Amino acid sequence: MTTILFDLDGTLIDSTEAILESFEVSFIEFGFDVPSDEVIKSFIGHPLELMYQKLGVKDEKIQPIIQAYKKHYRAISREKTTLLPYAKEALKEAKEFAILGIVTTKTKRYSLELLEHMDILKYFSIVIGREDVQNPKPHPEPILKALKSLNAKKDSSWMIGDTMMDILSAKDAGINTCGVMCGYGATKELENETNNLYINSFEAVKFIKNSLK
Repeated sequence: MTTILFDLDGTLIDSTEAILESFEVSFIEFGFDVPSDEVIKSFIGHPLELMYQKLGVKDEKIQPIIQAYKKHYRAISREKTTLLPYAKEALKEAKEFAILGIVTTKTKRYSLELLEHMDILKYFSIVIGREDVQNPKPHPEPILKALKSLNAKKDSSWMIGDTMMDILSAKDAGINTCGVMCGYGATKELENETNNLYINSFEAVKFIKNSLK
């Protein structure tokens, strides 16, 4: 049986507004200058602790500022998150021939809430979030954990994601990759790491389905 693992932000959902607003609120709360939207977006896909570190927050302030972020994000995330175009069509199509999972650096708790709110949780057999692993993407641990839980074979498993973290994690885990251009990753970087690059997750799923014929 084919297994398809999906990233979440930038692959199936658009939570850009909620993410940017939560970063702004957290920086203001701690009296820091707010980075530009473009700078913040360039780091989306990394775990929050690494994002704040890259944005110049000192180590001792990272956990407190993350809590401020999460408090605001949870309050607004449902209202300010939408499915990306053709995401539901991708899941309906994929479910016909594959077992589906989510592998994200987002907190699992919030991921489950969003997936249920958008009525797509029913498509997934497993959700691996940040708190489920010691080493998030681009380390292979999250993907390997999902594969083990699903009893999936590597040669019939795929990862669909929008950033280099997704692709590198999948390659190191020994599974097939599909990049999508609807998210936060740079197209040229993705092209260097995968031969399979599509406009969105629906096109990626159709490619995978056709490759099985």
